[in-house]
Amino acid sequence: MLTFDHLILIASSLILLSVAIAKVSDNLGVPTLLLFLGIGMLAGSDGPGGLYFDDARLAQSIGIIALIFILFAGGLDTKWSDVRPVVREAGILATAGVLVTAVSVAAFMVTVYGLTWLNGLLLGAIVSSTDAAAVFSVLRSRNVSLRGTLKPLLELESGSNDPMAVFLTIGTLQLILSPSDSVADIVMLFVYQMGIGAATGYGFGRLMTVILNRLRFPYEGIYPVFTIAYAGMVYAATALVNGSGFLAVYIAGLVIGNSDIIQKKSLLRFFDGLGWLGQIAMFLTMGLLVFPHQLVHIAGSGLLISFFLIVVARPLGVFLSLSFSRYTVKEKSFISWVGLRGAVPIILATFPLLAKTPDSDVLFNIVFFIVLTSALVQGWTIPAAAMVFGVDAPSRKTPQYPIEFAANETSETQLVDIVIPYHSGVIGRPIVDLGLPPDSLVVLITRNDTFVVPSGGTHIEEGDTLLVLVNKENLPAVRRIFSEQRPDA
Repeated sequence: MLTFDHLILIASSLILLSVAIAKVSDNLGVPTLLLFLGIGMLAGSDGPGGLYFDDARLAQSIGIIALIFILFAGGLDTKWSDVRPVVREAGILATAGVLVTAVSVAAFMVTVYGLTWLNGLLLGAIVSSTDAAAVFSVLRSRNVSLRGTLKPLLELESGSNDPMAVFLTIGTLQLILSPSDSVADIVMLFVYQMGIGAATGYGFGRLMTVILNRLRFPYEGIYPVFTIAYAGMVYAATALVNGSGFLAVYIAGLVIGNSDIIQKKSLLRFFDGLGWLGQIAMFLTMGLLVFPHQLVHIAGSGLLISFFLIVVARPLGVFLSLSFSRYTVKEKSFISWVGLRGAVPIILATFPLLAKTPDSDVLFNIVFFIVLTSALVQGWTIPAAAMVFGVDAPSRKTPQYPIEFAANETSETQLVDIVIPYHSGVIGRPIVDLGLPPDSLVVLITRNDTFVVPSGGTHIEEGDTLLVLVNKENLPAVRRIFSEQRPDA
């Protein structure tokens, strides 16, 4: 019998192994979700680890807790200035696009396998959301950058489409278990849940910024502890009034991350690590829950459904949702291709398991197989797809500065980095001759992967990244000085 000490040793060893092997995924471009799922499967009863785990309720609880912090961390790290131009398109993708994908899969299951519409829609709803973490882990590891607004669009869509998938899954399951309920009731429930989720998320987010800036805790370590508890409270309080807790958590994180709060940089770093811990725990748990030998029996059907989802259902949802957008056919095709399925579909597949619907174990295995297929086929080919569709752009590595500046809500200055473009009029000129406003200071220059501490006589070179401490009111003027072209350009 495993003691509590054994459980701690096993859990910590699996996490450490996942972190250590993650370096391999960086070099090979393997999606991290596939890596963590694989470790969980190897540690499970069918693998050399031999750990027997079949507690779907515990797995679901771990997944929900992890997803709370993953979504909150994603909201914190999302810059509103970047995603604001694509809010409409991302919102349509996260709602109508998810619905079209789910209905398309349902139609396929009804036509090919003879399922009822509700059972087909249940599968479609479960696999309808995408996983941005998997996409951008591949893009970062392979140094792939995207043109225009593709990256913020994918980021915002994936961060906000999970609530729609959760609603469709629970709503369809409710119709299966309670046939007396009407579709109209489910639609009204959707409007209510999303409305309450958005409102409470925004309200809790604004309240959090006030609390953080007013309380002034005596110890820095209290801030992340307080924020963890607050994120959990946002989810639970919203869910208890039948709102979308996941949407509320994401929006609260978005509001807090785009506000001036004290200890902001430390909170961003902390929740980035907590988000990674959540992903590892979630994927390992889901890997342990599956029995790989059962996947063999559904491999044929799983491949066919995955093919339809990747080639037909997801593109149909994207092209219909973005019909009147400014995106080109190639850009829409790339958006369609990067619709990786992640841990959320596996978590949602535990709902039918717990409800003990007919063939729920088969449904779970199919969903798990679809996630594996998506990671294998789409994950490894994303860099190639970016080049094929012509949406890749030269990547610029964000410098990691050795200094920090923590602003608060009353601060009138901010620390910004400015890249010196080609043909800039400041190239070759000393800083003292640039005519910067008196309350602006170039504090550091990144040049050829090295840091230069500037003086007034330091000359600016093409490609320099300048770290400038500037008054917020004068920031436009400072950017204009560095972006003006030479007369002969």
